[in-house]
Amino acid sequence: MSIARSDRGASGPATVTGPPGVQRRRVRVSGIVQGVGFRPFVYGLAGELGLAGFVGNDESGVFIEAEGPPAALDALLSALRERPPPLAVVTDVAATGIAVLGDTAFAIAASASTGRRATLISPDTATCADCLAELRDPVDRRYRHPFINCTNCGPRFTIVTGVPYDRAVTTMAGFPMCAACAAEYHDPADRRFHAQPVCCPECGPTLRFTPAGRDMGTAAGRDMGTAAGREMGTAAGGEAATGAGRGTGTGGGGDPIAVAAQALRDGAVLAIKGLGGYHLAALAADETAVAALRARKHREDKPFAVLAPDLAAARALCEVGPVEEAELASRRAPIVLLLRRPVAGVAPSVAPGNAHLGMLLPYTPLHHLLLDDLREPIVLTSGNVSDEPIAHLDDDACARLSGIADAFLTHDRPIRTRADDSVLRVVRGRTYPIRRSRGYTPEPVALPIAAPRPVLGCGAELKNTFCLLRGAEAFCSHHVGDLENAETLRAYTDGIAHLGRLLDVEPAVLAHDLHPEYLSTKYARQRAAGDGEDGEDGGDGTVLIGVQHHHAHLAACLAEHGETGPTIGIACDGLGYGTDGVLWGGEIMEVSLTGFRRWAHLEPVALPGGTTAIRQPWRTAASYLRTAGIDAGGLDVTRRNRAQWAAVARLLESGVQCPITTSAGRLFDAVAALVGVRDRVNYEGQAAIELEQIAAAGVRDGYRAGRDGKSIRAADLVRGVVGDLRSGVDAGVISARFHNGLADALVAAAADAATDAGLDVVALSGGVFQNLLLLERVSSGCERAGLRVLTHSRVPCNDGGVSLGQVAVAAAVLGGR
Repeated sequence: MSIARSDRGASGPATVTGPPGVQRRRVRVSGIVQGVGFRPFVYGLAGELGLAGFVGNDESGVFIEAEGPPAALDALLSALRERPPPLAVVTDVAATGIAVLGDTAFAIAASASTGRRATLISPDTATCADCLAELRDPVDRRYRHPFINCTNCGPRFTIVTGVPYDRAVTTMAGFPMCAACAAEYHDPADRRFHAQPVCCPECGPTLRFTPAGRDMGTAAGRDMGTAAGREMGTAAGGEAATGAGRGTGTGGGGDPIAVAAQALRDGAVLAIKGLGGYHLAALAADETAVAALRARKHREDKPFAVLAPDLAAARALCEVGPVEEAELASRRAPIVLLLRRPVAGVAPSVAPGNAHLGMLLPYTPLHHLLLDDLREPIVLTSGNVSDEPIAHLDDDACARLSGIADAFLTHDRPIRTRADDSVLRVVRGRTYPIRRSRGYTPEPVALPIAAPRPVLGCGAELKNTFCLLRGAEAFCSHHVGDLENAETLRAYTDGIAHLGRLLDVEPAVLAHDLHPEYLSTKYARQRAAGDGEDGEDGGDGTVLIGVQHHHAHLAACLAEHGETGPTIGIACDGLGYGTDGVLWGGEIMEVSLTGFRRWAHLEPVALPGGTTAIRQPWRTAASYLRTAGIDAGGLDVTRRNRAQWAAVARLLESGVQCPITTSAGRLFDAVAALVGVRDRVNYEGQAAIELEQIAAAGVRDGYRAGRDGKSIRAADLVRGVVGDLRSGVDAGVISARFHNGLADALVAAAADAATDAGLDVVALSGGVFQNLLLLERVSSGCERAGLRVLTHSRVPCNDGGVSLGQVAVAAAVLGGR
């Protein structure tokens, strides 16, 4: 069939008519419209409406030519916009009238691939209700098949190797369909029409249970959709279940899921291959197993997520509101942070000292089958050693996880792109992302300004994501992690290259953080041949645009709300490189996408020992005591750290190795150490998290912090803390008064800045606003001051959202040029 390509951008009713009452329209549908059942949806609609013509896929999305009565054509366009398939995200429907050809039937055309790619890839999606029903039906041919999927669910982004989205460019290319699956795949009336990962026990991947230390038995050289058939499995020679009934197998016989369930009951730690990488699992109620997992993973205190069999089990452990319930059961299936019940049936080591649990529900057939057998919650945490990226290649998983896991529940379907579980909270009835990854990536965020050239936002150092901007579509990456080792840096560069290939985007502009030592900044400079100066062409024509860290935070918040500014912004986080060389982190700004003016900030204090002070909050407490002019004698924090206190005092006196900061995060550290919550941390933000959790409810008063010009005297808050400590006030009350006092100081400064600038909107961003007590106090205070408050709902307020802010700033700057 010869396909006439769409006139992109044309819209409105057809003006070309043929026989009386017949028109033909050429339609272009853009967005996430491939791999989601869009063509059979259109095919079925055309049949219902009595239309002739065709529908097909190409690099830009879905193209349609439809012929019939004008009312029927109008109904087709309305359905495309208003009730697309469940996984589709339609961003545009453009139609134009063309000459009537006299077609008498409607067909599905072959995929076309002749131009620049503009199509979007769907995120990975939780198993749908129809597939679950088949999974649990003993007479269905896919009964207990751990890879069941259809056009409405299953793996997408993590298995895609190219576009247009077809089986040959997924990691399912090495699994030829059996006759029964092929018949479904080619039947437009079937739920599995062109479902690229479609398979069954006869032709699908093989599930295996293997004790650690033995060959995991996946197929060497399993094809990834390339002629070379790159290695994605473990070494050749291991056992593998093949032929009829190949969907299950073990190194020692039996059903792998039943064997895995029994191993968990017996106290084992398992490595389980999921959608975007390996997880480590143990029974959530088994303290010995969870403690062993924590020790082997070198994760001292940071909470583990818990996978519950169903919503009822989640409710038994945590308070689950209606929005939390909807998110848990959604197709994205994120981890949702929930307030745990006073007597929650999980081991103490799951989330030590934490009032919340990260809960999620099964989202793959394998998870459902395992939890159906177990009927009790398990810990499910990323398959890595702390600070490393999640393992997703079988050889790598075997090498890195064999010292942690007692056994592996794995399979031979390759994972092309690693993707950690997404994490969110619910704030004021809206989702509040903590980590945006599986289930969301690579769904774009629409920006209020289109960039004239493709942009790469290189992101931050911690919680790194990168972002590719194509026009006004910002594609935020999966969670990469902390760029602090070679393995994570390799994952970062591979992710940039792969997403660029899928989107057919070669960045001409690199937006980066100002910190010269961030690996993401160094990557930007090295990629720009000739190492051009910021805002100038590099040797290969690449433009570098440096974006101040907190400007990027606030720009991300503006961009996801479709705003360009100016507004007032409050940016509170751990550290970010300032334009004056100081480490900022408690900032009040007048901000727009094109620039910012620093209006106020927390007073500068020294960090004795630099990064050592971040790991040892008592050092920052010593600095604040010195700044406040408080005699540290008699305080518990001094006694607990007597051996090093004098040396740190001398360091502060000398100013050597004492970088200056205005960080709100470090202020939280200092107060946490003063009240005895924590002198040392083993994960980022631990002291602040624990300080928030002890805050007494119902306390409305707070310490007062004055201002010296534009400097907010945070030391005043410390004076209030120490005064209450010496008066014997409970630590929970002190925590609440500190939160209230800091919130009041930030609100007062923001309100004054708004009056000064004649503005009435304030944006809140930065990792400190993961603290919901502070977020609520600042939000409600700004609202009482007559300000409209913008908070995050699409990307995290932490450094995971920085890359979006970088590309938004770059787009605005380029547009201004």
